[in-house]
Amino acid sequence: MTDAAATLVLRYADVGVATYAGLRVVGQPDSTVTWVIEEPALAEALGLLADALPDPRPSENVREALERAFTAGSFATATAEQQFADILGRHLISAAGWDLITRHSARQYPALFVAPTARLAQVPWSLLAIPGDDPRRLLELADILVAAPPNIANAARTPAQWDERRDNGARLLILDPRVPGQRPDSALGSVLGRPDPDGALTRHFAELRARCDVLPDVASTVELFRSAHADRGWLAAQLTREPSRLLFVGHATAADGDVGHADRAALHLADEQPLTAADLMTAQLAIPPRAALLACSSGGDYRFDEATGLVAALILGGALVVTATLWSLPTAAGYRQFCPAADASHDPMAAVVIAVDTAHEAQHAGRAVNAWQRAQLTRWRAGDDAAAPLYWAALVTFAVDGAR
Repeated sequence: MTDAAATLVLRYADVGVATYAGLRVVGQPDSTVTWVIEEPALAEALGLLADALPDPRPSENVREALERAFTAGSFATATAEQQFADILGRHLISAAGWDLITRHSARQYPALFVAPTARLAQVPWSLLAIPGDDPRRLLELADILVAAPPNIANAARTPAQWDERRDNGARLLILDPRVPGQRPDSALGSVLGRPDPDGALTRHFAELRARCDVLPDVASTVELFRSAHADRGWLAAQLTREPSRLLFVGHATAADGDVGHADRAALHLADEQPLTAADLMTAQLAIPPRAALLACSSGGDYRFDEATGLVAALILGGALVVTATLWSLPTAAGYRQFCPAADASHDPMAAVVIAVDTAHEAQHAGRAVNAWQRAQLTRWRAGDDAAAPLYWAALVTFAVDGAR
């Protein structure tokens, strides 16, 4: 039987008006398939994706974009999402490609590394549906990871190992830092809302503090949120203490066509000026082996030919696993505004934070993120609107050096 623990690489390349794709099994040169995606098929898939995402289009403000995503886009209902998944699966992976993946998923999930093009950089690969009568999604055939660009993965790096830091290094938490001059309800205001001593997030991080060391040093768990001290100097000082992993939840500015360079993507800390990917690379900060950036389009490196964004900066600094997001995650306030029938106690943003933080404690962080996404997919298909793919399908994990 085929080794189900294989590693597969799915790579795309834009050439003229067509996109070429190749799928291979690492170590098995005879197990390779290629295909071409014609422009009309790609345009259909990308048009539906643009309708689905909560990122504002040129003619929209933030509120209008959220309303479209929650009420009219491909993530609004299970029926629309299934149609979207069918189109993605039919257009982006050939029948031979699906067959190759399926043959290597018999015993346990293989690791499938995806290297997209700029136009495919925001595709939620986990959702792709097998064409035909098979109801499974790509997520149910493989653990999906994103391949770091070769120039980043092969650059000179000195990463620490999770096994070396897990029991000795503290967990560095940067939770909704207070951006100077921004009101809580402004564009760069709070993403998690008013800190609640009895809320799910506070309880989660209180349990984490009870099990292991956490940075920053605080007297009570609620003080981890909305820090006015978490600026770039503070971050540099915390990183000298060799934490085992880093979790950032807050705002990011995604580089776009108007900006022109991936290295201008930035995190918003408690500074007047955002911390760009270029700043991180220049500072040569020692990044822990695991990092999570739960911020607007933090995983958007591949949207540029030179994929030197925030994820690349963390990998160059020493990270082996980086979980990030493909698009903006709506706040709990936005969710409740456009999903009034939802349980008032449900906070999908908090659920994502807790899930990723928990997954990054596992032996294989990327696989653990995938496992949580599978559980959400099962809930969603069973009719649970609280398991909206607008949140969990946004997560992607980049991995290098054999990390999973």
